[in-house]
Amino acid sequence: MAAEMMTAQELTDLRLGTLDTAVSDWEKMHGKLDTLATGGGGGVSAKALETQAKAADWSGANATISKEFVTKIAVEFQDVAGQAKSVLGILRDASAAFKKHKTALRTIIDDLAKHHIYINDKGGAIASVPSGAAAGKGDIPTPTDEELAVAERRVKRVLWEASETDRIAARALRALAKNKHDFTGDGPGGLKEADDRQGKADADYWAKKAQESNPGEWSDAEIARFNETLKDQRDNPGFSERFATTLGGEGTLQFWRDMAAPPGGAVEGDRAKTLAEVQDNLSMTLATATQSESPAMDTWKREVIAAGDKPFPIQGLPMGPNGYQVMSSLMDKGKFDDEFLNDYGDSLLKYEREYPGDPEVAWRDTANLNYPPTDEPNDPFVGFMEGLGHNPEASLDFFNDSTTADGKEMDNWDYLVAKGDDARAWPPGEDGKPLGHDALGHALESATIGVPHDSDATPPKHSAGSAELVNRIVAEYGKNPDRLDASPMNDSFGNITAEYMRDVQDGLNGRRDVPTYGSNANLGDLGNDGTLKSFLGAVGKDPDAYGAILNSQQAVSTELINDAFHERDKLGNVLSEEVNLRVAPGAEIAGIMADSRTQAVYDDKIAADAEFNEGLVTADKWAGRAIDTGLARFPVAGEAAGWVVGDIREAVLENYTRDSSGEAQKERDTFLATQRSGSADAMYDATYTAAIEAGISETQAKAMAGSSSEQVKDSYGQGRQ
Repeated sequence: MAAEMMTAQELTDLRLGTLDTAVSDWEKMHGKLDTLATGGGGGVSAKALETQAKAADWSGANATISKEFVTKIAVEFQDVAGQAKSVLGILRDASAAFKKHKTALRTIIDDLAKHHIYINDKGGAIASVPSGAAAGKGDIPTPTDEELAVAERRVKRVLWEASETDRIAARALRALAKNKHDFTGDGPGGLKEADDRQGKADADYWAKKAQESNPGEWSDAEIARFNETLKDQRDNPGFSERFATTLGGEGTLQFWRDMAAPPGGAVEGDRAKTLAEVQDNLSMTLATATQSESPAMDTWKREVIAAGDKPFPIQGLPMGPNGYQVMSSLMDKGKFDDEFLNDYGDSLLKYEREYPGDPEVAWRDTANLNYPPTDEPNDPFVGFMEGLGHNPEASLDFFNDSTTADGKEMDNWDYLVAKGDDARAWPPGEDGKPLGHDALGHALESATIGVPHDSDATPPKHSAGSAELVNRIVAEYGKNPDRLDASPMNDSFGNITAEYMRDVQDGLNGRRDVPTYGSNANLGDLGNDGTLKSFLGAVGKDPDAYGAILNSQQAVSTELINDAFHERDKLGNVLSEEVNLRVAPGAEIAGIMADSRTQAVYDDKIAADAEFNEGLVTADKWAGRAIDTGLARFPVAGEAAGWVVGDIREAVLENYTRDSSGEAQKERDTFLATQRSGSADAMYDATYTAAIEAGISETQAKAMAGSSSEQVKDSYGQGRQ
């Protein structure tokens, strides 16, 4: 079983002096043994003794017994020198790695402390905001739950890497010391080689076991041990490639088919929980394997795709899931190779489009391949879309590509996304909604934002291709907003909108340009004909999307206001007018969001106010992300940026959190009025603060803020209309 992960306290307190002393001692030991073995100093050596023994003229019993003994002893000296070299290499690499891990942890802890986040002994993140008196300012922003979660993930990544170093080194040293009466001269030269050897040894063991037994009949303890191996080795190319290629393409599919759905149906209880982990870890293992460009892996990829239409039935029964269904169930996690994903997707689309029946018929098999178990059909597009959701490059290429089936070429976008006669009819899930639309949203999210859909990484600047895809999304669903009624994709579209908030505001801002983060999505035409507003209105009915959009909107609007005040000398007496123009699109978006929320709560009754309030909290990362990816010509950084983001989040929560439960029209109108007032107040505060910090008098700052507030009210009304 895998050892528990190292704690933050253990890594911080780790004293490496003893390890460094061991490295020094083994350097000396290896030098002496190497001299004895090879005669490096010109003196007597085992190598010379072996040469002399082989060249000597032995006779009688000495020709066999003595010669063999001397030769064996000489080889042992060479082996012990080789083993000492291995020990030295492992200890030296471990020392260097632990120093790197300790430094990385200290850097993260120091950085988080600047943002008022404390890391406890176990590696947990805790808000640590000093009193106003101690800080010199009373309104220090409290770290959000999302920021604390991100902080913990950063710390746990380092702790996991340190634990891996410890595991690999300990296992390698134990292997070298396991035989008390013999030495090995072919040990690993360091941690990297040890990791590779350990991975291959584990792969050989489990692949052989899979080939010689039925994985569906493994005991709970065996499955648990297999899962621990996957957890340790899933990112190790030595293990992943060896395991996959030893089983082969079809063998890999058969392996999961047998383990996940043995005769009698899905398993339950603790075994099912373990299998859920196995599925995730096996998915990441295979994703790692596909990154290899070896001939063996190229063969594996071809075999998997070729087996797509092959059935993998339950023992003794004629029916069962096919290869596409099995492979796609193992694509939920990890980053699969770009080329493999696109080749696989092309084959999958071709098969479905040429199948003589709707997708619901093609994928009606319900043999359990996913954990936790469900009774839903095994639609392979769900897992495939999740695979694209973790590979932005492959996802963008796929949606911009086309597939030929029955001699007819068709854009993948048109088949999977667009509403047309030849578009895919996504099979319904247990709730009646399209089964794979949540995964489709994840794929579109990664393609447009440029990072895996569940990643905390800062996205790259928007490419021309990703920006164009955003334009297609807005056009498609803005012109068909009914397709987004309670759609599982709305949270992803909310994230996309938040990421492209500058483009959205630019699209609503007439001929006045709003600088964007990379290529512009060019939403102006869609803003003029109402398509963009229709899209925002449909997406905003989802509480998570609502929260993401409002947080990002407030951040971008605040940034645009600050930029205007930094240019006050150039703007002169039109500064106030310029500020009003810059707040207008954000206010219009706030109006659209308010109307969407009231429709969801009062008219459609698909969500409650509490859910929208929660959405404002859980999506507040978009305030910081909008600032981080901003193109402000006069950026703020460090502690100042933290204050700005904190003020933005506070403004969103204060002005958009409401409890308007009830169904009376009076309460509905009251809510919309308070939202209008809240939007105006939020922008009043942002304008006033920017003006004061720019050195403008308080009287003039209040006047400009008041004018900005009135502009917000007007634009808010336009948004609602």
